Amino acid sequence: MESIVIGLGGSVILSEDITISYFKNLIILLKDLSKKYKIYLVVGGGKTARTYIKLGRDLNLSEEKLDQIGIEITRLNAKLIANIIDISNKYIPQTTDEAKNIKKQIVVMGGTSPGHSTDMVGAELAEKISASKYIIATNVDGIYDKDPNKFKDAVQLKEISIKQLIQKYGTNWDAAGQNIVIDGPTLEIIERANLPTFVLNGKKLDELKKAITNQSFNGTIIKK
Repeated sequence: MESIVIGLGGSVILSEDITISYFKNLIILLKDLSKKYKIYLVVGGGKTARTYIKLGRDLNLSEEKLDQIGIEITRLNAKLIANIIDISNKYIPQTTDEAKNIKKQIVVMGGTSPGHSTDMVGAELAEKISASKYIIATNVDGIYDKDPNKFKDAVQLKEISIKQLIQKYGTNWDAAGQNIVIDGPTLEIIERANLPTFVLNGKKLDELKKAITNQSFNGTIIKK
């Protein structure tokens, strides 16, 4: 059975405009797709994690401790999602190896260790399970030439090569709580694993379904 990894951003599930119906429809979609695919869901920390990290940074906590705080928030978010999906795991794995070995048809996890984001966790997991695709479901319609939340003239990129992204952003992890589409360590794994990666708006479940089922979708395809 084909396996896919979905990185569901905390910016999606903790968005102020997300309603209860979104979660109900997400559950319906995932359970329906799980009949054909094994689905691994990696949940991010979003605004809540960034709020805690900012406070901790103002209180002079180390970057490692800030990362640990952010990781705990991702696992809390994952716990919420796991508990509303009756066919998923209820214990949240702390490593991608643990997640890989879970037999449930839908596997939910959060962050793992300091030094990277949940995007990298998703890429690492996708590499380990030889996933057919990695979908990064964020709060914007893909990758843009600049931040669409700040610039009205930002242009959506339908396709971009992994090499272009690495040239632009590098492969380093600079600080906890970065609010960027894809961080450097994630890009490094995507390139190394030759991992088919799609970036789209996770609030738009119809686009998520299209990307999973190999239909044309509104988002960005990361090419070799």
